[in-house]
Amino acid sequence: MKNLVLLLFIASIAFASCSSGTPVDAVKQARIDDSIIRVYLSNNPIIKAVKDSSGLYYQVVKQGTGAYPTPTSTVTVNYRGKLINGAPFDSANGFNSPLGRLIEAWQTGIPHVKKGGNIRLFVPSKLGYGADGAGQIPANSVLVFDIDLIDFK
Repeated sequence: MKNLVLLLFIASIAFASCSSGTPVDAVKQARIDDSIIRVYLSNNPIIKAVKDSSGLYYQVVKQGTGAYPTPTSTVTVNYRGKLINGAPFDSANGFNSPLGRLIEAWQTGIPHVKKGGNIRLFVPSKLGYGADGAGQIPANSVLVFDIDLIDFK
């Protein structure tokens, strides 16, 4: 319960900071995002996520087989995206794109799995849509993606 209260407190600070019309301090926002992700993971101990040097947390659910995609690969994936509170915002099957054109979190995370693999990404806002947000994604949102790597070239 303490963790949930802390998460709500941190989220309210983040919301207040992006609602005030003042520029967001990137270092402060990174700390807030990291705290939100760590609280989420501590409340879900079955998830064994690793933190990348970029700040991305990821869990390889299924490794897959063969080679790993590279930053210049074009990937085909099935994915589901949601806010850290569980609210879904997007999903697709057979989505195809050059990896280099996708959000930084995907560029960093997807190369951790092979064809047929599945990865869960816990995305700090700077590696997602940042202070601008996008569509149903509010500014400075921490995101969660479940991605199945179907194929890559």
